[in-house]
Amino acid sequence: MKPQSSFARLANSSSYAFAAWGLLLILLVVCAVRAPYLFSASGIGGLLVSAVPLILIVMGLTVTALVGSGVDLSVGPMMIFINVTLVRFFFDNQIGTPALIFAWALGIGILIQVIQAVVITVARIEPVIVTLSAFLALSGINLVILAQPQGQAPRWLAEWGSGRSILAPMTIVLIVAILSWWAFTRTPLFTNLRLVGSNQRTAFVSGVPVTLIRIIAHGISGLLIGAGGLAYTGQIASGNPTQGGTYTLAAITALVLGGISLAGGRGGVLGSIPGAIAVTLISFTLTTFSLGSLASFVVQLAYGLILVLALLVSVVAPTLWRKRQEVKAS
Repeated sequence: MKPQSSFARLANSSSYAFAAWGLLLILLVVCAVRAPYLFSASGIGGLLVSAVPLILIVMGLTVTALVGSGVDLSVGPMMIFINVTLVRFFFDNQIGTPALIFAWALGIGILIQVIQAVVITVARIEPVIVTLSAFLALSGINLVILAQPQGQAPRWLAEWGSGRSILAPMTIVLIVAILSWWAFTRTPLFTNLRLVGSNQRTAFVSGVPVTLIRIIAHGISGLLIGAGGLAYTGQIASGNPTQGGTYTLAAITALVLGGISLAGGRGGVLGSIPGAIAVTLISFTLTTFSLGSLASFVVQLAYGLILVLALLVSVVAPTLWRKRQEVKAS
Protein backbone atom coordinates (compact mmCIF):
# COMPACT_ATOMS: atom_id res chain seq x y z
CA MET A 1 0.00 0.00 0.00
CA LYS A 2 1.43 3.36 -1.06
CA PRO A 3 1.73 6.04 1.64
CA GLN A 4 -0.61 8.99 1.18
CA SER A 5 0.82 12.34 0.18
CA SER A 6 0.34 15.41 2.38
CA PHE A 7 -2.20 16.73 -0.10
CA ALA A 8 -4.15 13.47 -0.04
CA ARG A 9 -4.24 13.48 3.77
CA LEU A 10 -5.45 17.08 3.81
CA ALA A 11 -8.10 16.32 1.19
CA ASN A 12 -9.31 13.30 3.14
CA SER A 13 -9.60 15.26 6.38
CA SER A 14 -11.47 18.11 4.70
CA SER A 15 -13.55 16.17 2.18
CA TYR A 16 -16.70 17.38 3.95
CA ALA A 17 -15.98 20.87 2.53
CA PHE A 18 -15.95 19.89 -1.17
CA ALA A 19 -19.43 21.30 -1.88
CA ALA A 20 -18.68 24.67 -0.27
CA TRP A 21 -15.39 25.19 -2.09
CA GLY A 22 -16.88 23.98 -5.39
CA LEU A 23 -19.82 26.39 -5.24
CA LEU A 24 -17.57 29.24 -4.11
CA LEU A 25 -15.27 28.68 -7.10
CA ILE A 26 -18.23 28.64 -9.51
CA LEU A 27 -19.63 31.86 -8.03
CA LEU A 28 -16.26 33.59 -8.26
CA VAL A 29 -16.02 32.66 -11.95
CA VAL A 30 -19.53 34.06 -12.54
CA CYS A 31 -18.62 37.24 -10.67
CA ALA A 32 -15.43 37.59 -12.75
CA VAL A 33 -17.64 37.72 -15.83
CA ARG A 34 -20.65 39.62 -14.49
CA ALA A 35 -19.02 41.91 -11.91
CA PRO A 36 -15.21 42.14 -12.34
CA TYR A 37 -15.11 45.17 -9.99
CA LEU A 38 -15.58 42.69 -7.13
CA PHE A 39 -11.90 41.79 -7.45
CA SER A 40 -10.70 45.31 -6.64
CA ALA A 41 -9.61 46.36 -3.14
CA SER A 42 -12.91 48.13 -2.50
CA GLY A 43 -14.88 45.23 -3.99
CA ILE A 44 -13.22 42.65 -1.73
CA GLY A 45 -13.59 45.02 1.22
CA GLY A 46 -17.30 45.38 0.52
CA LEU A 47 -17.70 41.62 0.22
CA LEU A 48 -16.01 41.09 3.59
CA VAL A 49 -18.24 43.70 5.23
CA SER A 50 -21.27 41.80 3.93
CA ALA A 51 -19.93 38.34 4.76
CA VAL A 52 -18.27 38.70 8.18
CA PRO A 53 -21.47 38.79 10.33
CA LEU A 54 -22.72 35.64 8.61
CA ILE A 55 -19.30 33.96 8.85
CA LEU A 56 -19.16 34.58 12.59
CA ILE A 57 -22.61 33.19 13.36
CA VAL A 58 -21.96 30.17 11.10
CA MET A 59 -18.77 29.55 13.08
CA GLY A 60 -20.94 29.69 16.19
CA LEU A 61 -23.36 27.20 14.62
CA THR A 62 -20.40 24.96 13.78
CA VAL A 63 -19.43 24.64 17.45
CA THR A 64 -22.91 23.58 18.60
CA ALA A 65 -23.30 21.24 15.63
CA LEU A 66 -19.95 19.58 16.39
CA VAL A 67 -20.93 18.95 20.01
CA GLY A 68 -24.16 17.25 18.91
CA SER A 69 -26.74 19.99 19.54
CA GLY A 70 -27.86 20.02 15.92
CA VAL A 71 -28.99 23.20 14.17
CA ASP A 72 -29.43 26.24 16.40
CA LEU A 73 -32.47 28.02 14.95
CA SER A 74 -32.08 30.99 17.29
CA VAL A 75 -28.83 32.38 15.86
CA GLY A 76 -30.45 35.00 13.62
CA PRO A 77 -32.79 36.58 16.20
CA MET A 78 -30.01 36.31 18.81
CA MET A 79 -27.68 38.35 16.61
CA ILE A 80 -30.45 40.88 15.99
CA PHE A 81 -31.22 41.01 19.74
CA ILE A 82 -27.65 42.14 20.33
CA ASN A 83 -28.02 44.71 17.57
CA VAL A 84 -31.28 46.26 18.81
CA THR A 85 -30.24 46.30 22.48
CA LEU A 86 -27.04 48.09 21.56
CA VAL A 87 -29.05 50.72 19.71
CA ARG A 88 -31.78 51.15 22.35
CA PHE A 89 -29.75 50.94 25.56
CA PHE A 90 -26.38 52.32 24.45
CA PHE A 91 -26.45 54.41 21.29
CA ASP A 92 -29.76 56.18 22.02
CA ASN A 93 -28.30 57.15 25.41
CA GLN A 94 -25.07 58.41 23.85
CA ILE A 95 -23.01 55.55 25.32
CA GLY A 96 -20.35 54.59 22.81
CA THR A 97 -17.47 53.31 24.93
CA PRO A 98 -15.91 50.41 22.98
CA ALA A 99 -15.16 48.33 26.10
CA LEU A 100 -18.79 48.50 27.29
CA ILE A 101 -20.19 47.74 23.84
CA PHE A 102 -17.87 44.76 23.35
CA ALA A 103 -18.64 43.44 26.83
CA TRP A 104 -22.41 43.71 26.28
CA ALA A 105 -22.42 42.10 22.83
CA LEU A 106 -20.16 39.19 23.75
CA GLY A 107 -21.63 38.75 27.23
CA ILE A 108 -25.25 38.63 26.03
CA GLY A 109 -24.34 36.12 23.35
CA ILE A 110 -22.64 33.85 25.89
CA LEU A 111 -25.48 34.24 28.43
CA ILE A 112 -28.27 33.31 26.01
CA GLN A 113 -26.40 30.30 24.68
CA VAL A 114 -25.47 29.03 28.14
CA ILE A 115 -29.12 29.30 29.24
CA GLN A 116 -30.13 27.26 26.18
CA ALA A 117 -27.41 24.71 26.93
CA VAL A 118 -28.60 24.29 30.53
CA VAL A 119 -32.19 23.74 29.36
CA ILE A 120 -31.02 21.20 26.76
CA THR A 121 -28.63 19.25 29.00
CA VAL A 122 -30.25 19.50 32.43
CA ALA A 123 -33.94 19.57 31.52
CA ARG A 124 -33.20 17.15 28.62
CA ILE A 125 -35.38 18.97 26.12
CA GLU A 126 -34.63 18.43 22.45
CA PRO A 127 -32.29 21.16 21.07
CA VAL A 128 -34.58 21.91 18.12
CA ILE A 129 -37.47 22.68 20.51
CA VAL A 130 -35.32 24.90 22.71
CA THR A 131 -33.77 26.83 19.83
CA LEU A 132 -37.10 27.20 18.01
CA SER A 133 -38.64 28.61 21.20
CA ALA A 134 -35.73 31.04 21.50
CA PHE A 135 -36.17 31.98 17.83
CA LEU A 136 -39.82 32.89 18.35
CA ALA A 137 -39.28 34.63 21.70
CA LEU A 138 -36.33 36.71 20.56
CA SER A 139 -38.04 37.64 17.28
CA GLY A 140 -40.93 39.12 19.26
CA ILE A 141 -38.71 40.80 21.85
CA ASN A 142 -36.64 42.42 19.10
CA LEU A 143 -39.73 44.14 17.70
CA VAL A 144 -40.75 45.30 21.17
CA ILE A 145 -37.32 46.83 21.80
CA LEU A 146 -37.10 48.42 18.35
CA ALA A 147 -40.30 48.57 16.30
CA GLN A 148 -38.57 49.60 13.09
CA PRO A 149 -35.09 50.17 11.66
CA GLN A 150 -33.61 53.20 13.37
CA GLY A 151 -30.72 54.54 15.46
CA GLN A 152 -27.15 55.51 14.75
CA ALA A 153 -24.00 53.62 15.73
CA PRO A 154 -21.00 55.56 17.10
CA ARG A 155 -18.50 56.69 14.50
CA TRP A 156 -15.82 54.12 15.36
CA LEU A 157 -18.29 51.26 14.91
CA ALA A 158 -19.93 52.73 11.80
CA GLU A 159 -16.51 52.79 10.15
CA TRP A 160 -16.56 48.98 10.26
CA GLY A 161 -19.09 49.04 7.46
CA SER A 162 -17.13 51.31 5.15
CA GLY A 163 -15.53 48.46 3.16
CA ARG A 164 -13.16 50.80 1.36
CA SER A 165 -10.17 48.47 1.53
CA ILE A 166 -9.22 44.87 2.25
CA LEU A 167 -7.43 45.74 5.50
CA ALA A 168 -10.52 47.20 7.14
CA PRO A 169 -11.64 46.67 10.77
CA MET A 170 -14.04 43.94 9.63
CA THR A 171 -11.11 42.01 8.13
CA ILE A 172 -9.24 42.24 11.42
CA VAL A 173 -12.28 40.85 13.26
CA LEU A 174 -12.37 37.91 10.83
CA ILE A 175 -8.63 37.24 11.14
CA VAL A 176 -8.85 37.26 14.94
CA ALA A 177 -11.79 34.85 14.81
CA ILE A 178 -9.97 32.45 12.47
CA LEU A 179 -6.74 32.51 14.50
CA SER A 180 -8.74 31.97 17.70
CA TRP A 181 -10.47 28.99 16.08
CA TRP A 182 -7.12 27.56 15.00
CA ALA A 183 -5.81 27.85 18.55
CA PHE A 184 -9.04 26.34 19.89
CA THR A 185 -8.72 23.26 17.67
CA ARG A 186 -5.29 22.57 19.22
CA THR A 187 -6.71 22.21 22.74
CA PRO A 188 -7.96 19.10 24.58
CA LEU A 189 -11.30 20.90 24.92
CA PHE A 190 -11.86 20.72 21.16
CA THR A 191 -10.93 17.03 21.11
CA ASN A 192 -13.42 16.33 23.90
CA LEU A 193 -16.04 18.46 22.17
CA ARG A 194 -15.80 16.39 18.98
CA LEU A 195 -15.81 13.18 20.98
CA VAL A 196 -19.01 14.21 22.73
CA GLY A 197 -20.56 15.06 19.35
CA SER A 198 -19.45 11.77 17.81
CA ASN A 199 -20.56 9.46 20.65
CA GLN A 200 -21.76 10.77 24.00
CA ARG A 201 -21.72 7.30 25.57
CA THR A 202 -18.10 6.72 24.62
CA ALA A 203 -17.18 10.19 25.86
CA PHE A 204 -18.90 9.58 29.20
CA VAL A 205 -17.21 6.20 29.67
CA SER A 206 -13.86 7.84 28.84
CA GLY A 207 -14.34 10.26 31.72
CA VAL A 208 -15.27 13.32 29.67
CA PRO A 209 -17.68 15.66 31.55
CA VAL A 210 -20.32 15.59 28.81
CA THR A 211 -22.72 18.15 30.30
CA LEU A 212 -19.95 20.65 31.05
CA ILE A 213 -18.44 20.27 27.57
CA ARG A 214 -21.79 20.93 25.93
CA ILE A 215 -22.37 24.02 28.06
CA ILE A 216 -18.88 25.33 27.26
CA ALA A 217 -19.47 24.66 23.55
CA HIS A 218 -22.65 26.73 23.66
CA GLY A 219 -20.76 29.48 25.47
CA ILE A 220 -18.13 29.58 22.72
CA SER A 221 -20.93 29.66 20.16
CA GLY A 222 -22.49 32.59 22.01
CA LEU A 223 -19.16 34.42 21.95
CA LEU A 224 -19.00 34.08 18.16
CA ILE A 225 -22.64 35.06 17.71
CA GLY A 226 -22.06 38.09 19.94
CA ALA A 227 -19.14 39.09 17.71
CA GLY A 228 -21.46 38.58 14.73
CA GLY A 229 -24.04 40.90 16.27
CA LEU A 230 -21.36 43.54 16.78
CA ALA A 231 -20.15 43.13 13.21
CA TYR A 232 -23.73 43.36 11.91
CA THR A 233 -24.27 46.58 13.86
CA GLY A 234 -21.10 48.00 12.32
CA GLN A 235 -22.23 46.86 8.88
CA ILE A 236 -25.57 48.72 8.95
CA ALA A 237 -24.45 51.42 11.47
CA SER A 238 -27.91 51.33 13.06
CA GLY A 239 -30.55 48.88 14.35
CA ASN A 240 -32.83 46.60 12.34
CA PRO A 241 -35.16 44.15 14.14
CA THR A 242 -36.49 42.42 11.02
CA GLN A 243 -33.58 40.34 9.73
CA GLY A 244 -33.46 37.48 12.26
CA GLY A 245 -35.25 34.92 10.12
CA THR A 246 -33.22 35.83 7.04
CA TYR A 247 -29.93 35.33 8.86
CA THR A 248 -31.04 32.04 10.41
CA LEU A 249 -31.92 30.68 6.97
CA ALA A 250 -28.66 31.92 5.46
CA ALA A 251 -26.61 30.50 8.35
CA ILE A 252 -28.24 27.06 8.15
CA THR A 253 -27.71 27.03 4.38
CA ALA A 254 -24.02 27.88 4.85
CA LEU A 255 -23.65 25.27 7.60
CA VAL A 256 -25.11 22.47 5.48
CA LEU A 257 -23.21 23.66 2.41
CA GLY A 258 -20.01 23.54 4.49
CA GLY A 259 -20.56 19.83 5.10
CA ILE A 260 -20.89 20.14 8.88
CA SER A 261 -22.53 16.99 10.26
CA LEU A 262 -25.81 17.88 11.96
CA ALA A 263 -25.41 14.71 14.03
CA GLY A 264 -22.18 16.02 15.54
CA GLY A 265 -18.48 15.21 15.48
CA ARG A 266 -17.56 16.12 11.89
CA GLY A 267 -16.72 19.40 10.24
CA GLY A 268 -14.90 22.67 10.81
CA VAL A 269 -14.33 26.17 9.52
CA LEU A 270 -12.69 24.80 6.34
CA GLY A 271 -16.28 24.15 5.30
CA SER A 272 -18.35 26.71 7.17
CA ILE A 273 -16.34 29.80 6.18
CA PRO A 274 -16.38 29.17 2.40
CA GLY A 275 -20.02 28.13 2.83
CA ALA A 276 -20.86 31.50 4.40
CA ILE A 277 -18.93 33.42 1.72
CA ALA A 278 -20.69 31.42 -1.01
CA VAL A 279 -24.11 32.19 0.48
CA THR A 280 -23.19 35.88 0.57
CA LEU A 281 -22.03 35.71 -3.05
CA ILE A 282 -25.32 34.14 -4.13
CA SER A 283 -27.21 37.32 -3.25
CA PHE A 284 -24.50 39.48 -4.78
CA THR A 285 -24.40 37.45 -8.01
CA LEU A 286 -28.16 37.55 -8.42
CA THR A 287 -28.14 41.36 -8.17
CA THR A 288 -26.10 41.43 -11.39
CA PHE A 289 -29.15 40.07 -13.23
CA SER A 290 -32.30 42.06 -13.93
CA LEU A 291 -34.70 40.16 -11.69
CA GLY A 292 -36.78 43.10 -10.50
CA SER A 293 -39.42 42.16 -7.92
CA LEU A 294 -38.49 38.47 -8.25
CA ALA A 295 -35.05 38.99 -6.70
CA SER A 296 -36.10 38.07 -3.15
CA PHE A 297 -37.98 34.98 -4.35
CA VAL A 298 -35.03 33.81 -6.45
CA VAL A 299 -32.63 34.19 -3.50
CA GLN A 300 -34.90 32.07 -1.29
CA LEU A 301 -35.24 29.50 -4.07
CA ALA A 302 -31.45 29.40 -4.47
CA TYR A 303 -31.00 28.79 -0.74
CA GLY A 304 -33.47 25.90 -0.85
CA LEU A 305 -31.84 24.26 -3.85
CA ILE A 306 -28.39 24.65 -2.33
CA LEU A 307 -29.55 23.00 0.90
CA VAL A 308 -30.76 19.95 -1.00
CA LEU A 309 -27.75 19.73 -3.33
CA ALA A 310 -25.27 20.32 -0.49
CA LEU A 311 -26.76 17.46 1.50
CA LEU A 312 -26.40 15.17 -1.50
CA VAL A 313 -22.83 16.26 -2.24
CA SER A 314 -21.78 16.03 1.41
CA VAL A 315 -22.85 12.39 1.39
CA VAL A 316 -21.68 11.34 -2.09
CA ALA A 317 -18.44 13.32 -2.60
CA PRO A 318 -16.50 12.07 0.46
CA THR A 319 -17.43 8.47 -0.36
CA LEU A 320 -16.26 8.80 -3.95
CA TRP A 321 -13.04 10.50 -2.81
CA ARG A 322 -12.22 7.76 -0.30
CA LYS A 323 -12.87 5.04 -2.89
CA ARG A 324 -10.60 6.82 -5.36
CA GLN A 325 -7.82 7.05 -2.76
CA GLU A 326 -8.25 3.37 -1.86
CA VAL A 327 -7.90 2.41 -5.53
CA LYS A 328 -4.76 4.55 -5.92
CA ALA A 329 -3.24 3.16 -2.71
CA SER A 330 -3.84 -0.49 -3.61
